[in-house]
Parts: sequence; C-alpha cells; structure tokens
Amino acid sequence: MSPTPKSARTHRRKAVAGDRTKNVTSWRVEASWDHRPDAPVVIRTSDRKRARRKVTELADKGAYVIFQEHEGWDRWRTVREVDGAALLAERAAEQQLADAGHPPTPPAYRPDTEDRHRTWLAWMDARAEADRAAAEQAARDQAEADARRRRLAAEARRDARALMAPPAIVRPENRQRARHITGAQR
Repeated sequence: MSPTPKSARTHRRKAVAGDRTKNVTSWRVEASWDHRPDAPVVIRTSDRKRARRKVTELADKGAYVIFQEHEGWDRWRTVREVDGAALLAERAAEQQLADAGHPPTPPAYRPDTEDRHRTWLAWMDARAEADRAAAEQAARDQAEADARRRRLAAEARRDARALMAPPAIVRPENRQRARHITGAQR
C-alpha cells in the first residue's frame, strides 16, 4: 500500500486529459450600485444555480451585476454582465406605456445597437414604415410588370400579320455573304 492516498499525489504515471486544478467549479457574483460604488457585494459559491439566482435577485434590486466563472489560480472569466438599473428603467417605461393604453412589448423584440435609445413602440412604428415602403415598392414593380405585359401584347397584336407571313424569298444575288471570307475564296 502506498504511503499517500492517490488523490494527493502530484506526480502521475499516465497523462490524463482534463484539468486537475483544485476548485475550478467556483462561481463569483459581483454587484455594485451607482449610489454606493465603494461597497460592492461579492458572492462566491460552487453552486451555479444559486449564483444565477443571486444574479437575478441583485439585478432586480437595480445593481450592475458581473457573473464570473473560476478558471483556476485566482483567475476569473466573465460569463455575463447585467445592468439592473437599465432593466428596471425599461420595466418602468413598459409600465408607463401599459398605463397609457399601448399594447405590451412583443416577446420577439430585441433592440439592436442603434435602437437602444428607442422604445419598442418606436421599433414597431419603424417596422410598420418599412413594411409600408416594401408594399409601395411591390406595387410599383407590379405596375411596371403590367405595363410591360400590355406593351408586349400591343406589339404582338401590331406585328402579328408580319410574323404570320412566310419569310420573303431572297434572290441569290441579294443574299448576304459572310464578311470574313477572303477575296480568293469568293
């Protein structure tokens, strides 16, 4: 029997893929508020679900939350950042719109970077404007296609007699010759 347990050995005979760094499955939640930036909340836990719950709770309290994963040797990788104050402001704006009688925010609405300053109502108006412009363009394209169809039908009616007649007989002396033939071969 070996004098040390196998889990305490630092030297291993076979190389095994995988990270053996101690306490890698650790999560850290940092939260800070604008009105008290010198007193942040730091929560360290090995339970990911608990850490995610804390992220939601702190964001609901208006904190700027940074959710981090431990990478070993006291290095942390940021997994997610949540701006709780912005979320609260967005919810308050939604509530004001609901009180004013506007419909609720569509679940598929995700503001783009250039849309961050707009409300979803402005997004809906912009989308309706784009739809209206697309409908106008489709109507213009349809009108152009109809006009082209009418013009081709009129040309076909006008030229029908000429197209129905057999081709005129071209006498040999009037026949067009190939221009690339040299004079010696004519």
